[in-house]
Amino acid sequence: MKKFVTLVALATVASVPAVAFAETTQVREATEEAAGAPVALNAGKMLYAADGFRIAPIYRVSAEGNPQVILNGRLVTVPASSLSDVAGKVTTSMSKKELAAAK
Repeated sequence: MKKFVTLVALATVASVPAVAFAETTQVREATEEAAGAPVALNAGKMLYAADGFRIAPIYRVSAEGNPQVILNGRLVTVPASSLSDVAGKVTTSMSKKELAAAK
């Protein structure tokens, strides 16, 4: 009986990483699919990081279609190529730290 319990415990532990990997892959595929779709940008709409955290509201959209946000008292332009629409939210592949360090 002890051997059976040990085998069941090992089988359960071995299957957890596979499930986590499958979920991560599905999220990545959904993000990549959304990256190809055009993103509707409006001033005042919230900009999110890839991890789901809010970065800042979009202050304005440049003539080239790049959103601009105010971070740490500076106007920062976010590259439109880094944007995607994830579940109706404007999401960038850059982190808040990367945007704040951008020149």
